[in-house]
Amino acid sequence: MVHGGVLYLAGQGPFDADGTRVGDTFADQVRQTFANLQANAEAAGTSLHNALRYGVYLRSLDDFAEFNELAKEFLIEPYPARTTIEVALRGFDVEIDAIVAIPDPV
Repeated sequence: MVHGGVLYLAGQGPFDADGTRVGDTFADQVRQTFANLQANAEAAGTSLHNALRYGVYLRSLDDFAEFNELAKEFLIEPYPARTTIEVALRGFDVEIDAIVAIPDPV
């Protein structure tokens, strides 16, 4: 959903285009989830580098520190605002939603 130069991305998880869960490790799942968000952002003409806010839903807050390190592979400083919540995800370990600015055309 795009409104007023802002892209609102619904939660994405560690799934391929067919809906099959991918990633044997937490890190693999996080990378796939960010890759899904990035693909959606690019389809709208932007990038996660323009993220304003993102929400992270973790199966276990024990993965919080590892998630922080992995997020640096996809986001740039100043890092967007973030909320992290522990939730009862079924069959996967992470879901992420995002709000991303769409830059004005040059």
